[in-house]
Amino acid sequence: MEQVNDATLAAARKVIAVHINYPSRAAQRGRIPGQPSYFLKPSSSLVVGSAAAPSAVERPAGCELLGFEGEIALIIGKPARRVAVEDAWSHVRWVTASNDLGVYDLRYADKGSNLRSKGGDGFTPVGPGLIDADAVDPAGLRVRTWHNNELVQDDTTGDLLFPFARLVADLSQLLTLEAGDIILTGTPAGASVAKPGDVVEVEVSTTPAGGNAERTTGRLVTRVQEGTTPFADFGAQPKTDDLQREEAYGSREAAGLAAVQSAVGQALTPELKAKLESVCTATLSSQLRKRGLNNVSIDGLSSTRPDKRIVGLARTLRYVPNREDLFKTHGGGFNAQKQAIDSVNEGEILVMEARGEKGTGTIGDILALRAQIRGAAAIVTDGGVRDFSAVAALDMPTYYSNPHPAVLGRRHIPWDTDITIACGGTTVQPGDIIVADADGILVIPPALAEELADDSIAQEHEESFIAKMVEQGHSVDGLYPLNTAWRAKYQDWAASADTGQPDE
Repeated sequence: MEQVNDATLAAARKVIAVHINYPSRAAQRGRIPGQPSYFLKPSSSLVVGSAAAPSAVERPAGCELLGFEGEIALIIGKPARRVAVEDAWSHVRWVTASNDLGVYDLRYADKGSNLRSKGGDGFTPVGPGLIDADAVDPAGLRVRTWHNNELVQDDTTGDLLFPFARLVADLSQLLTLEAGDIILTGTPAGASVAKPGDVVEVEVSTTPAGGNAERTTGRLVTRVQEGTTPFADFGAQPKTDDLQREEAYGSREAAGLAAVQSAVGQALTPELKAKLESVCTATLSSQLRKRGLNNVSIDGLSSTRPDKRIVGLARTLRYVPNREDLFKTHGGGFNAQKQAIDSVNEGEILVMEARGEKGTGTIGDILALRAQIRGAAAIVTDGGVRDFSAVAALDMPTYYSNPHPAVLGRRHIPWDTDITIACGGTTVQPGDIIVADADGILVIPPALAEELADDSIAQEHEESFIAKMVEQGHSVDGLYPLNTAWRAKYQDWAASADTGQPDE
């Protein structure tokens, strides 16, 4: 098998990288692109690597987050300009492994170009072996990445968002792909952060079919070193925050970050949560009514999982009616909807104000999956849900007004998060306790929750006695609710139950 060498790299006039291309990465990021998008890496970032002669990459001095991404690299064999999808693969000469390295500490300064963050010397190791493109099925390749000998990425090209031939054809519509140019085709879920002293290995292989032997590039090995030369004071300085750490590691948990708590996050202790889970919303509703709270139910919604009882703290998201000029500034990119999804934490419930608008979706399959992966207990929206079958198949419940195929931009602009909103006819504040079951959805003020739970448990205990008496043939007159005589009998029954004495 041919090996990547300095001549291979010298022929690369362009290095083009694809942003998101694997469904697993799209789910992890919580966004799925409609079309492929790209960025350029300088050819000076290329370096040959192998198991026998590992390349070294420097984490620049002052930087914290050197991210690695195992990828499949395509090397163009003959020029491609305005080629059709069906002809595009014939312009690819070789397939090899690559590692799309970058420092998240400089992302803020790039404004999307990735030049500083991903363009450093040695930030694109490739190799070691070359697989002849003519000998493989581009939909039958596998990429794996090991971090300090632990397998962290393992995916195949069978269900890419944008198959390789489409990438080549798409790029060729505007620019000439020249012989030797390299296309990095995206990374699957599992990319993370490497520190000085760490070793990252990437291997690309074929998935054997029909008795064909496996072809492999061998392992591309990169060792991380600590940089010693500080940045000059006339340029952008390394800077990071918890959001960048979460993006680099893939999750707050992997980054070692504590879950974000709302201002009243401590109001829902595990003990209180267990109490609220033990009683039904019908009981809670009656106890709320006794306290003068009649307008605390989110009405008119259905559930994808009516079998589940859900208790969690509210996080909120507000949509405003679409106005085209405002959608241009607030609707795209990492908008309020995506921010809400990407910041919901374990056990929280994302509640959306959609004004009861049924003419479009407010959540779809990818973002709902992202919320589930982040540990959300549920999503509540008084608007529509698109990709309904996929959303309904998730283990996490979604409470919704109706299915609808349209994207939210038809009627909504994602506007702001974690503010007081209206949903399903009631007011919801961040940190309110949401309890939902087959009977409906209640919003409980945190200050009342402990007392409410205790009284609801007592009420259901009393109602268990009443149901038992009704089963024995007693009339409900004086029994429901308990009069003085029946209450005395109930107290005797409760005492015997507490002491474990058998019923008479």
